[in-house]
Amino acid sequence: MNKKLFTYLLILLALFMGALYYTKTIQSPLLSSLNTIKIMYHNIIQSIDDTIDRHFFQAQEITDLKEQLQKYEKNHLVMQQLASEIDDMYKENNATLAENPKTELVRAISYEKFGNLNRLWLDIPDYNSSKIYGLVYKELVAGIVVPKDGKPLALLNSDLKSTYAVYIGDKKAPGIAHGNNAEHLVVSFIPAWFDIKVGDEVITSGLDDIFFKGLKVGRVITVSKSQGYQNAVVDQYYKSNEPSYFHIIRSLR
Repeated sequence: MNKKLFTYLLILLALFMGALYYTKTIQSPLLSSLNTIKIMYHNIIQSIDDTIDRHFFQAQEITDLKEQLQKYEKNHLVMQQLASEIDDMYKENNATLAENPKTELVRAISYEKFGNLNRLWLDIPDYNSSKIYGLVYKELVAGIVVPKDGKPLALLNSDLKSTYAVYIGDKKAPGIAHGNNAEHLVVSFIPAWFDIKVGDEVITSGLDDIFFKGLKVGRVITVSKSQGYQNAVVDQYYKSNEPSYFHIIRSLR
């Protein structure tokens, strides 16, 4: 019985295969279904390949654009110093043009302490703890970098110990900018004979061996007098909403 059943099944299979091979009525729908499945399969594979290609292309493009942006920011800092010194050279015929400053992109790691947003640990390769560095964010003064326990600590503009030399207004009144743990900066020790006005722009003077001349700091919002000097409260340009990457000025010349 089993042998007869097996023979019967073989005959049915042979008839089905023959019909499939010779009969378009059966063959066409089956092939059509198989082709549809194959097309769907190839479309899915192609879509996956395209997605992967786009991902890697975009990732590479983003990397290239970031490198170009970093190079642009660094070159722009160099051009700012050169423009400032060329201007001075034309005013003083015996002036000599300085070499380019050396700047470097660095990364913020973390806040020094929770609750103090004015101090950041930085990742600086080949850090020299005997120096104070200028800290710049997109061509704006962000603060200074000082050593603490042999590691680089950024003191942002608002920190009490963040100090550097500045000029105020068209007359370039000299002063010392420092933070006050608030939104604004204070410029102290401005000689009393300079006429300081609200709205005057504050820039670095380059006389502190930290920054070169001409980097933007902010604008004066109030002026007061005390003990033979003037003090100015300054609305700073740099806003530390999302500290991540900065440029440091390794050397001025």
